[in-house]
Amino acid sequence: MNKVVLFSCLFFCFNLWGQNLCRTKILTEEEIFQKNELDKYVKHDFSELWNQTNNNLIYGIIGDNYERIQIKFISIKRSEKKSNEYVISGKSMVKSNICDFIGKITITKIQEVKKLRFGVDDEYKNAGIKNQGILTATYELIENTEQKGSGKFQGTMQSLWYLDKNDLMKYNDIEINSDKYFNNVFVGVWKSNNSGKEKVCNWADYRVPNVNCDFDIGVGELSVSNKYQKNGWWVKPKFKWWL
Repeated sequence: MNKVVLFSCLFFCFNLWGQNLCRTKILTEEEIFQKNELDKYVKHDFSELWNQTNNNLIYGIIGDNYERIQIKFISIKRSEKKSNEYVISGKSMVKSNICDFIGKITITKIQEVKKLRFGVDDEYKNAGIKNQGILTATYELIENTEQKGSGKFQGTMQSLWYLDKNDLMKYNDIEINSDKYFNNVFVGVWKSNNSGKEKVCNWADYRVPNVNCDFDIGVGELSVSNKYQKNGWWVKPKFKWWL
């Protein structure tokens, strides 16, 4: 089984493993057309989508105990050779351990929604939005092997987008006030450079995807239950720790 198939299974079938998992998809199959429109949209630059959210609102877990991990993309550049590939650099932090990483996001599928959404009271109805949809991609982010506790992130990610009246690709936060909203969903594993051991590692904007339903007890926003609070969730994030 190749990596793309493996991590696609991890992303879309993870909720079948052992326990009930929450927030596994940002759109249901019924809401999107199944046709892959990659060729239609690949000319657009999607790099803006992955660096729009305040880093304090990007939440992630690593390991079975759901220890908090923070991920920051510092640079996102579209590849000059492959229009569906983006070169990434950034930093990760677990507790006080910070690692640099470089890697790539490769878009494999782009789908359109069946029905456009315009937010509360249709506030975006006259904004000239041409279309909305979801992209699916694989990612590989490699931490500096010379740094303590480094490893490699691999998996599948999805993002919501919309095409504006100027034909520019935008981060779709139109329904950000909805309790179920989350975006930029990364689901996969982290593999240690030293031991080769793998740990589950998921993160997203505003919520943590594919975690046990007893983890996030919040309605309008993330609220980590007492069971997991001790695993780094009570520590106030360092101000601009990635600098």
